[in-house]
Amino acid sequence: MLWRILRNARKSCIMLSFSEYGTATDAPALLIVHGLYGSGRNWGVIAKRLSDNRKVITVDMRNHGDSPRADSQSYEDMASDLAEVIRHIGAPMDVCGHSMGGKASMVLALQHPDLVSRLIVADIAPVAYEHSQQEFIDAMRKVDLATVTRRSDAQEQLAAAGVEPALQSFFTQSIDIASKTWKLNLDVLEAEMPKIVGWPSHIVGPFDGPAFFLSGGTSDYVLSSHRPAIKGLFPNAYFAKLPGVGHWLHAENPRDFEASVRAFLGQS
Repeated sequence: MLWRILRNARKSCIMLSFSEYGTATDAPALLIVHGLYGSGRNWGVIAKRLSDNRKVITVDMRNHGDSPRADSQSYEDMASDLAEVIRHIGAPMDVCGHSMGGKASMVLALQHPDLVSRLIVADIAPVAYEHSQQEFIDAMRKVDLATVTRRSDAQEQLAAAGVEPALQSFFTQSIDIASKTWKLNLDVLEAEMPKIVGWPSHIVGPFDGPAFFLSGGTSDYVLSSHRPAIKGLFPNAYFAKLPGVGHWLHAENPRDFEASVRAFLGQS
């Protein structure tokens, strides 16, 4: 009976595609979880640099990159996927998640606290947001992939659709030039957008481990009004801001982002 319960509880999870950097040491491995429309490759440079003293794992989330496609993009399912990776490689791990990946990492820590040593949440709070990311799906669908022979071709079409330069480069990393397809399940991401910008409020805490909420100084994703919700779920939360950067803080200022992560992970 117990086996059946465990099997049913984990039947919705999938094994994500992941990359490993560095070798195991006495320090816990670090799992990096990308945000919406991203992939593990977006974090390759930072992961490689942080792997000088620990193993670092980057994943492609479901419906992103080389990971399997699924009908759900709920945070419960994404957290289960991450738990499966940690169990496969070795628990517990430190976990760093950005945006959608930050929410998935928070749910992971709340539902599977035994798998998470320390938590880093980059520019997101455990709250529902009113904005949508639909305009980017619309822009990506306007790209005529049949005419794309190199990423710059797609960047030009995204620019014509009004996408800012930094995001043009980011989005085109998810194009498979050879097969002329997006490595994003745009249909499911669009259908599940209310869940992605929302928050599963039925999930309760607390996660008592150390949690570091690092925000962009010019971003409005993490406000002072969000702190009670954060502290209610993560009572040992620390807060910091990187000045002069927005929501994509790790891309806008990777060196200071890396230094902040190192400083937090250096805490005992």
